[in-house]
Amino acid sequence: MTLPDVLITGGCGFVGAAIARAISEKHPECKISILDINAPGPSHRVPSQAIFVKVDITSTAQVEKAMRQIRPAIVIHTAGIVPVLAERFGRRVQSAVWKLNVEGTRIMLDVSKKLGVKAFVFTSSCCVLIDDMRLPYRNVTEEWPTSQNSLIYGESKAAAEALVLQASCAEMATCALRPSVLTGPGDYQLLPAIHACIAKGETPWVVGSGLNYWDVTLVQNVADAHVLAAENLVSSTKTAAGEAFFIQNNEPITFRDFCLTIWRNFGHFPPFTVHIPESLAWLAGLIAEYYTWFTGTPTTLSRGSVHDACHMRYASGEKARRILGYEATLGLEEGIRLSCEVRKSFCERNDK
Repeated sequence: MTLPDVLITGGCGFVGAAIARAISEKHPECKISILDINAPGPSHRVPSQAIFVKVDITSTAQVEKAMRQIRPAIVIHTAGIVPVLAERFGRRVQSAVWKLNVEGTRIMLDVSKKLGVKAFVFTSSCCVLIDDMRLPYRNVTEEWPTSQNSLIYGESKAAAEALVLQASCAEMATCALRPSVLTGPGDYQLLPAIHACIAKGETPWVVGSGLNYWDVTLVQNVADAHVLAAENLVSSTKTAAGEAFFIQNNEPITFRDFCLTIWRNFGHFPPFTVHIPESLAWLAGLIAEYYTWFTGTPTTLSRGSVHDACHMRYASGEKARRILGYEATLGLEEGIRLSCEVRKSFCERNDK
């Protein structure tokens, strides 16, 4: 099939740029436009033919002006704030997260519908469910209800996703993709945080059993899923319309094994292993939070990170496979290796 003109919000970011590259590779005839507050840079390469427009998506006037010029048939909305690890478990940046993730999505939907966009794909997150940290999540499906009482990121994505799915209609089909925790070449959050444990001497410590499985998704695979979703929504069947889909590599891995794989790619092997009971780690996390507050020096450990490290968090990929035809094409081990190579190059350049 031929894919009509696509607009990607946040198209200069980690996910958005990967989507732009995936569309360019699969549909070289497709006109790609990017709305972003940041210009394309070296960190996340975008196709040379992509049209960039600097826009603040929380401004209705800016969004409408740009979209009247571009007139896309498809909008892929990836723009949003993912709080850094130090802010993930608090409320300090809540207003900024809500403004961009929810109000920005509302503006994109309103303008898209007004200007005759045919398909709207939203980059949601597994955090619509798993950011409610009271429960373990084993092989969850899309039938599980999203949480209204969780961390700020999950709350914002759940609210935005609800807006998107409610907006689906005959004139503009919508769907939402819920990637799991992401990594891949250019990852600036997850992989650097785990890599930093080497220098901090934290690699021997295992919080809890270390046997809890969780999902990781490589950004290339997430990009492929967005292309499949866009194709579905402009097809004659539109079977994805009004639906949400968990997207992951479908290779659940224990948190400990994931960390060990990253460290091994940097030539590091923990010299010994010490298991810390979850209850004791929770107390240590509380002490670490006080240490951070007192000294201003961030630590990897917190009560929230203990929950993240100890709980099961993986989803079923059956619905995405059945409706979108999604299968991960890049395996987790190879993807981690490629990601670590990029990280090594980054560290070497910055050490000079």
